Amino acid sequence: MRFNPLALFKRKPAMTKLLYIKASPRGDGSKSAAIAEAYLDAFKAAYPAASIDTLDLARERLPDFDGDKVNAKMSIITGQAHDGAQKTAWDEITAIANRFIAADCYLFAVPMWNGGIPYKLKQYIDLIHQPGLLFGLEPASGYFGLLNNKKAVLALTSGAYGPDMPSPAFGVDHHSTYLRFWLNQAGVSEIEEIRFQPTLLTNDPEGGLKAALDAAAAAGKRKADPAV
Repeated sequence: MRFNPLALFKRKPAMTKLLYIKASPRGDGSKSAAIAEAYLDAFKAAYPAASIDTLDLARERLPDFDGDKVNAKMSIITGQAHDGAQKTAWDEITAIANRFIAADCYLFAVPMWNGGIPYKLKQYIDLIHQPGLLFGLEPASGYFGLLNNKKAVLALTSGAYGPDMPSPAFGVDHHSTYLRFWLNQAGVSEIEEIRFQPTLLTNDPEGGLKAALDAAAAAGKRKADPAV
């Protein structure tokens, strides 16, 4: 029995809102943000009526995913009523998740940290990826996503790792693979990657960055509505 049959979202005729999530704390020094913003600039020029929401995780004050929030999550899964503390915790989670749910398209700027994603992005995912909000669970068949007709664009960077570099000598990709796994579980299956990897172990860092910026700008001009 699906425990959240009501948390489905109606298909929208056109993309109206993009949520830009910055996972790097490096500000103007971030290559992943530079690539994402090349996409964003081109997108805004092509679709001036679109609404842009920017979430800078280095500046955002995220709550801890503490015991009350974990207990509230488990109560949802097991069909139990929330007590007072759990309701307060769940209301806080829902407010954060609804900002994510409200978007039609997601743009992520994500550097690789130690083979994976920055901890603030993981904290954000742990807060919003909740039963009845982003996913459901069918005992017979497993997880199913609750986000419909949405698209994600990933601007990915790493210092030493690259898809063509020997692995694990130069790193292992728990970076794009984790993001794809999470988005797929939430129901987002249309995912585009724009990579600048590696950023350090390359003979032409300026050329590599320019190629990534050009690819991002070209992608931003395309229609980002997955219904098209």
